[in-house]
This record gives sequence, C-alpha cells and structure tokens, in this order.
Amino acid sequence: MPLKPESSPASAPDLDILGDQLTIHPTGYVQPPFTQHEGQERNLVEHMARFRESPLDFLKEVSLHVSGKGWRAYDDIIGQPIFYSGFSENMKATVLRTPMLRRRIEQLAQQRVEIEEQQGLHRGEKDKFRNRARRKQEINTSLQEVAADLTDGMICKMESKRFIRGAYYLCTQLLTRAYHQGIHVSSEEVLRLRSVAEQAAKNKQSIIFLPCHRSHAHYVSLQLICYRLGIGLPTVVAGDNLNFPVVGSFLQHAGAMWIRRSFGDDALYTTLVQSYIDTLLQNGFNFECFIEGGRSRTGKLLSPKFGILSFLLDSVLSGRVDDAIICPVSTQYDKVIETESYISELLGQPKPKENLQDFLSASSVLSLKLGRVDVRFHEPWSLREFINGQQARKDQLTPTHRAASLQSPESRTRLLRTLGYKVLSDINTVSVVMPTALIGTVLLTLRGRGVGKSELIRRVEWLSDRVRNKGGRVAHFAGAPTEVVVDRGLDVLGSGLVGIIDNLPETTYYAVDRFQLSFYRNMTIHLFISEALVSAAMYTRVKQGGGPKNQRISFDALYNQVSFLSQLFRGEFIYPTAGLLTNLEVTLQGLERDQVISVTRDPTDKILSVDLHDVERKNGRENFDFYCFLIWPFIESTWLGAVSLMGLTPPLSQKSDVWLNVTKTQDAAQLLGKTLYHQGDLSYFEAVNKETLKNAFQLFEEEGMVLLHKSRDKKIPSTIKLAESWTPKRNQETGSIIPKGKLWTFIETIAQSRREGKNRRDGATVSTRVLVLADKVGQQLFENAAAPAEAAPKEGQTPKKRRRKEIQTRARL
Repeated sequence: MPLKPESSPASAPDLDILGDQLTIHPTGYVQPPFTQHEGQERNLVEHMARFRESPLDFLKEVSLHVSGKGWRAYDDIIGQPIFYSGFSENMKATVLRTPMLRRRIEQLAQQRVEIEEQQGLHRGEKDKFRNRARRKQEINTSLQEVAADLTDGMICKMESKRFIRGAYYLCTQLLTRAYHQGIHVSSEEVLRLRSVAEQAAKNKQSIIFLPCHRSHAHYVSLQLICYRLGIGLPTVVAGDNLNFPVVGSFLQHAGAMWIRRSFGDDALYTTLVQSYIDTLLQNGFNFECFIEGGRSRTGKLLSPKFGILSFLLDSVLSGRVDDAIICPVSTQYDKVIETESYISELLGQPKPKENLQDFLSASSVLSLKLGRVDVRFHEPWSLREFINGQQARKDQLTPTHRAASLQSPESRTRLLRTLGYKVLSDINTVSVVMPTALIGTVLLTLRGRGVGKSELIRRVEWLSDRVRNKGGRVAHFAGAPTEVVVDRGLDVLGSGLVGIIDNLPETTYYAVDRFQLSFYRNMTIHLFISEALVSAAMYTRVKQGGGPKNQRISFDALYNQVSFLSQLFRGEFIYPTAGLLTNLEVTLQGLERDQVISVTRDPTDKILSVDLHDVERKNGRENFDFYCFLIWPFIESTWLGAVSLMGLTPPLSQKSDVWLNVTKTQDAAQLLGKTLYHQGDLSYFEAVNKETLKNAFQLFEEEGMVLLHKSRDKKIPSTIKLAESWTPKRNQETGSIIPKGKLWTFIETIAQSRREGKNRRDGATVSTRVLVLADKVGQQLFENAAAPAEAAPKEGQTPKKRRRKEIQTRARL
C-alpha cells in the first residue's frame, strides 16, 4: 500500500523575498522588514500576545490560528504530505512490508526452531518436518505481531493538521513565555534552506536535520521554525524516557519517534528501526536526530554518538536510499532552562526520571525571562556526495575495490566517524556566541574576585573581536552599544550566577556560581582551543618564574607538550584537520600577530623558541592568562582522574586480581576531587564534574592504562583494574605507594601545565598528602569489593527512601 498523498488546498500562502524582507501573504501575519541595522538577522518566532496584557490581540491571534489564515494554515508545505487520516496506519504497514524486516523475522524464526530442536522439544522423526514447518510459522506470526506492536509505539503520528496547528500555537506560547525575545534566525540561511527544501521535495529526498543538544527546548524550536517557513515537519528521534503519560502521546502526534536508550542484542528491534528510517528516507520525509545523543551538561559539544547516524549512513551506503540532504543546525540560548539540574547531575546526584508531575512543576520556569534563542543552519550538503568524496580519496583503488572497501567494517567505522565529526565541525562553524557566554567567559578568565563595569565591557568587546577574528559569530543586537548588550546579558543571568556589589566607586561584578557559569564559558572554548593548548604548554616554563629568558620555551619542548595535551583531550574537543604541526605554526603566527608571544627564528625561518611578548608582559599577561583559564579546568579534571588511578594500586595483602566497579571507581575519583578542592589542592570545583571524569577514564582505557570488563547483561556492572605495566609499586615495609613508574610520569606531565595552587611544587604535593588521600579512597574500594553482598534493606525502607538517604550521605561527604 503506497503512502497516500493529500490533495493540496487551493489557497496557499506565498513567500516573497524582497531584499532582506521576508513577508507572508495574502492573509497571514506580516513580519516587519529588516532595518538597516538588523542586516541578515530576524526574529522568526516572536513573543505572542497574552490575554491579560492585550485581550483583543490575544483573541485575534487565537482566531487566526483556529481559522488557519495565511501561513498558519500550514497547507502548501514544502515536502511530502503527512497530514491525512490513516497516514500512521499506512506508514506502519509499509514498514512491516520492508524486505529487510521480513528477512529478519524469517531468520529469527528459523534460529528459534533450530534451538528448540537441539533442546529436544520436537519429538518424533515421522512428523519432524511437518512439526518444524508449523512451529516456524507460529513463531513467524508471533514475531510479526511483536513487530507490529513495536512499530505502533515507535513511529510518529503526525496525521492531524488541526492538532499540529494547535500544537504550534501552544508550543509557541510556552516557549516565548520563557524565551521572551523569541527565536532568531539568519535571513540568508532560512531562505537558502527553503530553496534546498524545494529542490529536495522535487527529488523526493529527505532533509536530515542534525542539531546540537543542550536543552529539551531543542525539540520545539526547530519544529516551530519549519512550521513558520512552511517546510515539512521532521520526524524527531526521541528517547523513550520522555514517553510518559499524556506528554508522550502529545509529542508522538507532534513528530516524535520513540526509540529505546539501548538496543542491546535485540536483532528484531534493531532491524525495525532501520526499516522505519529506510521508509522515511525512501519517501522523502524530513528527519531530525541529535548528533550528540543526549543533552550536553557541560555547555560544549559532546563527541558524536553513532547509533542513529549509523542507520542513516547505512540507508544510503547500501543503495536502499538514493540520497539524503544533511543540514547541521546550531541552537544557542541566552540561558538554558536545565543548567541547575545539569550541575546536580555532574556533581554525582542521580538523574531524575522524567514524569508528568515534574513536567507540570517546571511551568514556573516558563514565567522567567531567559532572553532569546538563536538558531543557525549550515549550508546543507548531499550525503551521497559525501560518501563519493570519501571514495575518491581512495584513488589508489579500482572502482570495484573502492566500493567494496567502504562496506568493510573498518572502512565503514572510519567513514562513520568522519561523518560525525564533520557534522560537529559544521555546527561549530555556524554557532553564535550569546552575550551570556561572553560575560561568563570573561568572569571566569580574570584573576581576582570581581571586575568593574568598565573593565567588564572592555573585555567583552575584546572577546567579541577575538570571536569574529577566529571566524566565529556574535549574536546581533541591531547595533546596540556593548554596555547595553552587557546589561541585557547580566539581567538574563540573574543574581544567582553573577553578583553585584554596589556602594563602591564603581559597580563591581563577581561570579556567584562558578560551576554553572562554566556551562556558558564552555560555549566559546571551541574557538580558542588551539591557543589554549599552546598557552598551557608555554605555562610549563612561565610558572617557573624568573626573567624572560628563564620562561622561554624551545620549539621542540613546546611541540611535545602541545602534542601530549592534544592527545589528552582528543575526546573533549574538535581540532582543525590540517595536522598538529601545521595547526601549531598557524596558531603561533596568530598569537605573534596579536603580540601575545614572541617567536625566535633562525635564518631559514625555522622556529627556535617562543616566549611572552613584551607588550603582553606590560599588560599583565591578561590575554595569555585568558587562554590558560579556558583549558585549566579540563587539565585539572584529567589530572584528578589520573591521580585517582594511583588509588587502584592493589594493597600488599591482595594476592589475587580484584576487579572494581567502574561507577563506584569514578564516584570515588569525584569524592577525592571534592576533598582536594576544599583542601586547596584543586583550583576548580568544575574539575570534579562527572562528564569530564568519565571522558578521562575513557582515555585511560584507550591508552591501555586500565582494563575494562563489560558484560552483555546490563544488570551486571562493568568492572575495572589497572593494567599491569601501569600499576605502581608499594613499599614492602610501610605499604605506601611509591611515586614512580609510567603512571606517575603521566601524572607529572599533566601537572606541568596545571595552574599553580597554594602549593607551588606539584610533584612534592602529590607524592605526600594527595597521594595518601588517593590511596585512602582507593583502599575503601578494595574493601567494598572484598565485602559480602549488601544486606537486604530493612523492613519498611523503600527504594525511594534508600535513594534519598544515599544522596544525603553523599552531600555530607
């Protein structure tokens, strides 16, 4: 049964392009033209009228939505038709008929029959073949029923245009209550997107939107933009943790496609998801999934998750889908609604399960004034052309071997990683830096407790120029003075994040919640990661003090430390693709041009050494320190993770191998970090955040420093132990850990770029008090691993009470 199209209504809104003006007619809402100062930016989804503020405007707006006037009718959309009665059933039937799914069901039924025969469940040689055929048919039918139920619960059900119109109005009201300054887009980008969408619709190709993911508001903002532009709404991949009563059904009818958070070894479910994605792309329906998987709790882009991306790549690579259009999307917020809950999670508190009560209780957030949302669209590109381009790079292979090479597991994995990181790079390219990110970055990259108003404005202007010089974008505010933009950003951040001291000769601002402000600082770090790595490498000499000659670093030493740090953070940041040496030389040229460093070269122009520029020294190292402050929290977090590994050294009494619980090991590292912070041996509290520590442990596994054992059974926790060659020795008399060996050298290399704390000599500090603390925390892990299973919970102690008690205990620690 083909997916049935809907007849197009006679009256449809048109989109006129007049310079920078974007006007909907004949009967719809007309956006005002851009002023000379607004350039290529516009507020596409504005603050809507409210009954208490303007009853007549409110009733007029509701009337227009109910009657479906102009663009609100959403009639002549660009894309494939969805909104007709029976669409969901037709989609479900089409998915269940896909050859891939039918082959998988046939295969699973055959495997099940063979297993039953091996277990002796089919007796009697006479009727063996007849029983086998009948049993296989029974299993086949049962699997088809299971597939039908799974499909019904998974697919989006956008088949009611009246519902979509109502959902658009409701979601716009809710979103613009929180983000009272609306959703801003680039005029040039949305016009280009419409043009691409028109061509894709003619070719019956899907646009695959791949946005970053910092907030649940992402689900809404892109849908609203597509609705407002008259582009077919995408099917949005969403985790089934959001599929709770009432809200889940609403989201599914508004475009959500529910998937499990983990597929495990469920071959039927995996094939079903692939079949549904194939069906969507074969019929030209737009699609959306978040390249990072989950929401970023740290403010910066996460490494790409390859699950859904792998399905998309396989659809085109296999030839089942001719082509699809990739559109990376950046969504930035003045203030993210969930930052407070993010901080709680990063500090070790368990993530609360989504439910209707929490959803409704969050309505108070909607009354806040959180500024605006900025959405930017990278120039869309063909997935087929991307694959062909990767094939062309293998120019030493014949066309036949070339096609086969991309189907091999190794080449396919490499292709998938290249695709994922290209999308992340494209998102970074079009991302806009918001005023709150500028203010948060400045406040966290200055020495001292606070900053005066004039100095804050000066540094924000400097940072804005740096962002633009690096090819980044700063949010446009119609030519408003920097002071106005700063005041606006401070108002959005609020007194909970930035404090104000009045009754002084000059108004002074200081960071109240540095941990939460780090979320906004991390929105800018991708632009300056190369400068930050170079500065941190130079700091190994600068921290030694003395005169300029004593702080000078040779190019070889600089290269080695930058190389080490780059490898250290390869899972945290996205680097330019030109290669380490080329990137280093370009970065040094830029810093030299900005008079941050001086470079000594030989007659052949070969770099011999690097030191701080005289101008930078006269200015108090403010620009050099800025770059160091950006990277120092990440250096400290990785250093903390490495120091915690020292505690995994088995005690002398331990004669056999002991594998420790990974989650408890990372929790212990976090506990160690909190202790070191409060005792002054760790400069940044955000260094104890769970996400960065988890990335550090991932690095340790990749480097072979630790061994991990992961069970296929999700109920059995993963375990960890130090690799033998990385395990430190203990003093045979005292039992203390000896600060020597590969792990100790690794820790010291990181420590060279650490910010000076209260103890100037990092090596001496670690080898005494810090090392003793790490060992103490580690010994507790070994004792817990050797202890018998936990006793049964006391009578009347519910899981909820136990969890609350655990959280209270952790908070006291």
